[in-house]
Amino acid sequence: MKSQMRQRALSARRAMSAESRDIASAKICSTLIRSHQFFAAKSIACYLPMADEVDPTRIIERAWCAKKRIFCPVIAKSGKMFFRRLEPDTTLRQNRFGLWEPIDGEIIAARQLDLVITPLVAFDDENNRIGMGGGYFDRYFAFQKRSTRWLRPKLIGLAFDCQKVEKIVANPWDIRLCAVISASG
Repeated sequence: MKSQMRQRALSARRAMSAESRDIASAKICSTLIRSHQFFAAKSIACYLPMADEVDPTRIIERAWCAKKRIFCPVIAKSGKMFFRRLEPDTTLRQNRFGLWEPIDGEIIAARQLDLVITPLVAFDDENNRIGMGGGYFDRYFAFQKRSTRWLRPKLIGLAFDCQKVEKIVANPWDIRLCAVISASG
């Protein structure tokens, strides 16, 4: 069921025109930048987008202007994920999945992040997400499953409206998002 939802959401996202993706990305970034979570955060993790994903570049640039620290996910050869600092002059390389990553820089622990801008393929009204299927975010933030309160970091997903599905049946290891910000172009 999840693989079918993933394929439908990916197809819908890929079917959007570049102009629609740009318009929706601008709306989504603007909403996040105006949020309390963004305003309060000092250390923010944010993905670097693939061609058809919501482009969070405006969030990254605004965070730099506000003297916030930005960290990007890196997938080690061991298969573990960690977050490395991104600065305007950071050198990037593509990993084995084609995702851009910083090649050096400060590494931050998960619990030191205030806000995590999370990529996703599909989402529902209960802030469940389907990613690309690797489980990296779920494993990295697994400690939040044991928490009775949502302290930090806050995980917020970015998506286009066409990626919304009716209901995702979460696995026991799935980490629910604090919120999803979506828009259409």
